[in-house]
Amino acid sequence: MHPSAVSGKRPPLSPQEGWLSDGRQVLHFQPRRYDRWSQSLEVTFGELMPSGEPPLLKHRKQLSREQAIKLWCQKRQEGWRAYPPQWKPPKLLGSGD
Repeated sequence: MHPSAVSGKRPPLSPQEGWLSDGRQVLHFQPRRYDRWSQSLEVTFGELMPSGEPPLLKHRKQLSREQAIKLWCQKRQEGWRAYPPQWKPPKLLGSGD
């Protein structure tokens, strides 16, 4: 997601990674598929830990681009704010890193 999706401007043409939090929970929006016929994002729901540890991951959901934009806008209207990344994805085996 991108802040323009909330500010009333047109959302980006391709899905972008984004984070939101209400201070207790965190949502991670991550593009999964983007082509001419199918656009989807994976949304991971987590609970922030009081000790500063990475959030406790609760569940994941795959949404269409339109559903993800709708969820992002709904959460922003409820007072959720953009948030810095809370975890890094695991490295893939054989990625050469």
